[in-house]
Formats: sequence, C-alpha cells, structure tokens
Amino acid sequence: MERSFKQEVELLKLGEGETFHGEGILAVTKALLQSGVAYVGGYQGAPVSHMMDVLNDARDILDELGVHVETNASEAGAAAMLGASINYPLRGAVTFKSTVGTNVASDALSNLASAGVMGGALIVLGEDYGEGSSIIQERSQAFAMKSQIWLLDPRPNLPKIVEMVEMGFQLSEASSTPVMLELRIRACHVHGSFVAKKNLSSKKSKNNPISDPDFDIGRICLPPETYAQEKHKIDVRWPAAVAFIRKNKLNEVFAGDMSDTGILCQGGLYNATVRALQTVGLADAFGASKVPIYCINVTYPLVPEEIVDFCTGRKSILVVEEGQPAYIEEAVLALLQRHAVQGVKVHGKDLLPMAGEYTGEVVLTGISGFLNLQEKIDSVTTLKAKALQLLGVVPTRPPGFCVGCPERPVFAAMKIAERETGAFHVSADIGCHTFSTLPPFNIGHTVLGYGLGLASNSAIQPMFARRTITMMGDGGFWHNGLTSGIANAVFNKDDGILVIMKNGYSSATGTQELPSSPQHSESKADDMAIERALAGVGVGWVKTVDNYRVDQVARTLKQAMSTDYKGLKVIIAEGECQLERQRKLRPVIAKRLSEGRRTIKVKYGVDEDSCTGDHSCIRLSGCPTLTLKDNPDPLRRDPVATVIDGCVGCGLCGENAHAAVLCPSFYRAEVVQNPNVFDRFVFYLRNLVNGTAIH
Repeated sequence: MERSFKQEVELLKLGEGETFHGEGILAVTKALLQSGVAYVGGYQGAPVSHMMDVLNDARDILDELGVHVETNASEAGAAAMLGASINYPLRGAVTFKSTVGTNVASDALSNLASAGVMGGALIVLGEDYGEGSSIIQERSQAFAMKSQIWLLDPRPNLPKIVEMVEMGFQLSEASSTPVMLELRIRACHVHGSFVAKKNLSSKKSKNNPISDPDFDIGRICLPPETYAQEKHKIDVRWPAAVAFIRKNKLNEVFAGDMSDTGILCQGGLYNATVRALQTVGLADAFGASKVPIYCINVTYPLVPEEIVDFCTGRKSILVVEEGQPAYIEEAVLALLQRHAVQGVKVHGKDLLPMAGEYTGEVVLTGISGFLNLQEKIDSVTTLKAKALQLLGVVPTRPPGFCVGCPERPVFAAMKIAERETGAFHVSADIGCHTFSTLPPFNIGHTVLGYGLGLASNSAIQPMFARRTITMMGDGGFWHNGLTSGIANAVFNKDDGILVIMKNGYSSATGTQELPSSPQHSESKADDMAIERALAGVGVGWVKTVDNYRVDQVARTLKQAMSTDYKGLKVIIAEGECQLERQRKLRPVIAKRLSEGRRTIKVKYGVDEDSCTGDHSCIRLSGCPTLTLKDNPDPLRRDPVATVIDGCVGCGLCGENAHAAVLCPSFYRAEVVQNPNVFDRFVFYLRNLVNGTAIH
C-alpha cells in the first residue's frame, strides 16, 4: 500500500568496507543496523515518513538480526517503546515528526528522561520547520532543554549523519540519557555515499531473549525517586554528556585565514552557511572556508570550553541559529560573560531574522551584513525585488485535494446541504480533509491537533442554536480521536455530528496502513473495523455513505442535523484514497492492454452547446481537471467548462450537477480499448443511425 522500497532496502545488506550510495533516511536506517539496534518503532510524518516504510520493507533483514519493528498507533506509543532501554541494555530507536509528534509523545519522553536509560535510546525527529513545513512553526530545542534530552543536529552530509546516529547511541549510554537526532527535510533527502560497516545483532533480541526481569525502584518516576533523578540529571548525566561530546569531537571546527572573525552555526545550517560564503567568494567549491566555522552538531548540551576557545581572540562572531527563541546565541553571550572573554562582538539575530527558515538567500544576506559586504546585500535585494515582480504575474494556486479524491464530494455535499440548514460550524482536524479550509470550500473553523477535532468541538457545540459538525480522518480516528474525541463525547452526552473520512489509509503521510485499511501486510492484524469500535464505546447513531454519491451524503447530513436522536451522531464517509486506487488499477490496466484484452475507461466531459458558462460546477468542485476553455460559439463570450486529461473518472462533476440541480451539460462516456466483435457491431449501428461516416 505505502510506497515500496523493496529495491532500496537491498543497500541495508552492505557489509564492511562496501560503499553505500543513497539518500538520508535510508542511510539513517543502515546506521541503526550498524549500531546493533534491538527494536525500532515510530509514527509516520514528514519529513521522516518513509523511514517506517523502509523498515516495513526490510523485515526479512531485520528478522535475521532479531530486530523488532513496530508501527505505533501514535507518537506517544512510539516514545513509550523506549521504556525497554530503561532496565535492559537494549538499544532502541523511534521516529516521528516534530514538533507536533514530540508534543504528543511528551508524557512518555519526560518520564524516560527522568528515569534515564541503560541501553542507548535514540529519537529520530523530522524537524519540520520552515517554508516547506506543514505544521506550526516551533523547534525541538525547547523540549530538549526542558527535559534534559540531548539534541543532535548533524551537518547534512551522509557520513556525518551516519556517524551521529552511531555516536548518538554511545552518547546515550555514556550519560544514561535519551538522545534526539533532528533531521530537516533537506537532510532526509540529501543523496551521498559513505563506507558501510557490518550490521550488528543486539546481544539481547528476539533471537536471544531476556531470561530474567530486572527491577530497580530508583528508575520508577515517583517521589522521592524523581527528586534524586532530577539531581542526577544535572550533577552526573549532564557533565558526562559534555565530556563525551568533547572527547569524541562531535562538534567540528573548520579553520580559516580570517582569524579575527568566526561563525558558529547549527550543524543543520552548515551547508547553507558554506554556500553563502562561496557566493561572496570566501569559500571554494569543496567547502574550504576563509572564515573559521564552529559547526555545532550537538546543539544541546553545548560545550562551554569549545565555545570559549573558538571565540577567544576574535573581534566578532556570527551565530547562525534558525528560529526563536535564540537559545544558542543567548547561551554564547552568557558563556563569554561568565568566562570574562573580552573584545569579541557577538552578532546573530541583529543581522538574521528572528523567525522563519534560514534559506540560502536569508543566510547570504546575514553573512554579507556581518562581513560588511554592502554590494552583496544590494545584489540580493535587487534579485529579490525582481523575483517578487515575476511572482506577481503568476496567479496564486492554493493546495487542494488530489484529482478524484473521495473527500472532495463530501464538502461539495456540505455546501449543498447548507442551502437548507444554514452555514455549519465545522471543527476541522489534521489530515487531507484540512484542505477543505481553502478555496473553493472554505469549510472548517479550527484545527487543534491530530484526532482532536471532536474534542475541540465540545465547548462550541452547546453554544450554537443548531448542531455543529466535526471532521476526522480514519488516521486521526485511530491515532487519538477514538479516546480523546469520541469516548469523551459519548461520556459527556454531546449532541454534535462527526464525519469520519474513511479513505482507508494514513493518506496525508504516504498512504501507510491503518487498522481499518482495506488490505493488510502479513505483519499486521486485519478486520479492525471503525464501526465496531464506535459501537464498543456506545455510539448509537451511525450511518455509512458512499462519498461519491453527493446527493446521498447531503441527505444524510440534513438527517443528522434534524434527527430527534440526542447524542453523538457519526457519518462514515467511505471512499478509497484515489491515489492508492490508481496505483493498483494502472498496472492491471496496462497488463490487460499489453495482452490485447478488452478494457473500458470511463471519461467525463462537458457538452459545449449546453454549458451556460456560469461556472457553478467549478465552484462546487475545485477539481483540477475541471477547468475553462474559450467558448466555441462566436456569439457567446463566457468561457465554457471542460474536463481535461488527467480525469480519473470519479464522476463527481456529474454528481454535483445532479445533486445541486445545475445545467445538464455533463456526459459520461466509455472508451473501449481492444474492442471485441460485439463492440464493433454496436459502434457500426450507432454511426449508421447517426449518419456518421464510418472509417
């Protein structure tokens, strides 16, 4: 179901001295195996979504090594897996998107950090921050600092990323502390090579089980042990981590000729920093910089001695730290003051933006200002102005549903139902359906977390004179919605309406399996139905509808708004993710065609003579394949609707026209490929009746 990495995972079998060529996430997975990891878990989310996909496709390799792999129900479940490393010398790793995933996992992570670990515990975070992000803009630094979890931010270079994975486990064990390794989207997808090592089996694993349980009251997070744990973190574990980082040179110093200046940068921003220096002529194509650089691959804890040594004797330094608050810059200022380092001017947020991603342009502007290269600043400003001028010509195109998406017709049905019921208040949720908040639907008033749409609706529902609606995907349902939303609503006798988009997959993160997916891999249990789960928590009003039957969906919505039933009403809107459906259909169709077998393709179109040109069908759909073209009638000026190539034949345009009583201009046609004798005969008769010439 999810993207297959069957070919790529063969790289995980590489042995000692062989060369790995590939991308970042695959390299991280190889590094885990080289480190002797015993168990791995996680929850999919950008930019580390396909780490779980890779692991699922590599189960034969992992089984041979005795590695346990689990696709967790949530980030909290993933983080809780690391409890295995508290009492036993087991190396474990989990992965999820940050910061939203880290927030979900915070309870488990806080307890893990307090208790400490015996085996190395590594959390691989997708640091989804910046212009390519799909979430709220926060950094993982604050979480690491408040819970005393060490934070690695490796230079985006495959050998360095692999080294930091391996050293992360060692750092965790040397300081009895879990370690986070954050990867920005560019690091996850950077390609490169490194010299591989042999995969290692854990001393204790599925193949060599633990014989006797271990118990230590000092590792239980209850008073008075928690007081001792807190003191131990500060007095013992923190100094041990700093000593390990310094001894093993996890941070890097790149020397340069300009001894009076220097740049301190997060490891993840090293490439952007060097690229900016190349642009101003202060670094060569191989990255050798004239300006000395202190690359901080471990952004927490910082190593005071290294920072003081780097800054001493310089006139000015620039701290390149993305986002806010400026934790590193403030720490550098405090360290220099505490160690009485005189004469050095610290720059950072005075030359670089306080918030937002540090793109190449941003870093170039900041470094040019730091080095007093006014001509470079003017050049960047001019280029930016020209780019904005060009962008102003391009019409904005908001993101939206895929072609044929089964969720689009549900929102079309809502717009139709609102004609009779009045406008809905809709509490939205995380998932593909969040696109409903954008044009052409503009449906959805709040988004407060994955699976939390119904919970966020609990206070607004009693305030309305009529019932309100909540949207939730089947991914959100199994992640958090069943307990935090549905059970809570039933328990409190809430009277709202919940629409569950059952598209069959965790579609927004790459169509990974869910408990209620239409089919499952061998490693997953099947037959876990949403309907039975709803009945189990006491939902008494449940209706299942076919998403593409717009009229039926609209009627069910109106019924839910007007029924005398008091309590939560759930509409399960069922329609398989169109992307996944097409991935299954295309190979089948291609095979049939190659074998010369009869194949029918459904195609929708618009009768140009019937189209009125009011474009209400487009406003009600938003499908990218339903667009405009010039009117062929010279006496009519309005452009007509048309269906372009790319249509998958879902039929929504015709369903909308029927349900909303629009003009009857849509037609449905069947294109027959490799026709049989009967098809040719029918074709002949039709042409004969129509008086069309037969060729």
